[in-house]
Amino acid sequence: MPVPPPVLFVHGIWDTGRIFDAMVERLRARGFVHLHALDLSPPDASVPLAEYGRQVDVAARDLLAKSGAARLDIVGFSMGTLAARWWLVKRGGRELARRFVSIAGPQHGTWTAFFNWLPGAVDMRPGSEFLRELASDPAGFGGVEVISMWTPMDLMIIPASSGVLPGSEEQKFRVPLHGLMPSDARVIDAVAEALLRAD
Repeated sequence: MPVPPPVLFVHGIWDTGRIFDAMVERLRARGFVHLHALDLSPPDASVPLAEYGRQVDVAARDLLAKSGAARLDIVGFSMGTLAARWWLVKRGGRELARRFVSIAGPQHGTWTAFFNWLPGAVDMRPGSEFLRELASDPAGFGGVEVISMWTPMDLMIIPASSGVLPGSEEQKFRVPLHGLMPSDARVIDAVAEALLRAD
């Protein structure tokens, strides 16, 4: 069996890459070799999300260089999905990525962002300039396959349906809390299956 492409993981606000530990462990057991969970800096949305997109760009290109692969898969959670999306759409990532898995991401914004005035949080508000710019790109995701995983019970992403990207493959899980999504066994298995599918 061929080695799966490398995978880059991008966490959400106030988290670190450790939130993906259970997922990384399960993927290693399924034959994945090149896995890297990025630590965004600073993790509190005190910089614009485009800065996190720049950090994703550096990490993605480094992972590709280290693995020797031509393309990678990227898995984002919450705020990290928007950093990954910015990289894909605005920094040439769609030429380097094969699949993008968005887990509980505020793709159309979240009303909870109105309780936070930091630049990255402002970018996550519905109708923000950041989100409008992403949505207006005519090339979109190019040839990247996009999977949206979300929970209707999400109290961080409001409305919860904001986690679904238009034109993506939608997968819904009844996970009771936003923060449990990356470690939920059903979500982890679904991510593994999505990334192991043949092109």
